[in-house]
Amino acid sequence: MQDILVLYYSHRGSVRSLAERIACGIESVPGMQARLRTVPRVSTVCEVSEAAIPESGAPYVEARDIEECAGLALGSPVRFGNMAAPMKYFWDGTIAAWQNGSLAGKPACVFTSSSSQHGGNETTLISMMLPLLHHGMLLMGLPFTETDLSSTTSGGTPYGPSHIAGHDGNPRLSETESRLAFAQGKRLAILVQKLSRP
Repeated sequence: MQDILVLYYSHRGSVRSLAERIACGIESVPGMQARLRTVPRVSTVCEVSEAAIPESGAPYVEARDIEECAGLALGSPVRFGNMAAPMKYFWDGTIAAWQNGSLAGKPACVFTSSSSQHGGNETTLISMMLPLLHHGMLLMGLPFTETDLSSTTSGGTPYGPSHIAGHDGNPRLSETESRLAFAQGKRLAILVQKLSRP
């Protein structure tokens, strides 16, 4: 089995829903396994710290998750057109992995969720691509051969799957968002397989 890291930060559950659906797509490919991981929240108050183990959801990511993964799906909610601070904080601390080339040549994709249709989904997806490019990863988008991409009235972009949560933060994916996230996970797993063949 090859592990594909699905690394995300989710504040209200929407990005977690996308991550879980992408994981299903990954695991639909024989020989592929999704490793769901998250990052802890950050605080402007220096004395505040998170528990060593999250109360719910995926465990926190560790250095070995980066080293051992065969590919990566990276997700964050939109924060003013950018990835959320906890995810940025995590990538700012990956100098050792960058120096070792732990992610170089491995395929990756990105996904996000916002409260509104024009909330900055595409710029957030691009912001998550930047550290991955510096790590030498091979980025893949979501092609228009996925017919849902042309007909969606909710989330979905050629840069990667997305979700429109609305102002109430509804984490439930629409049918098209769900299919697009599944398709992206499956495409990532197939690419990992192709690249690992001798």
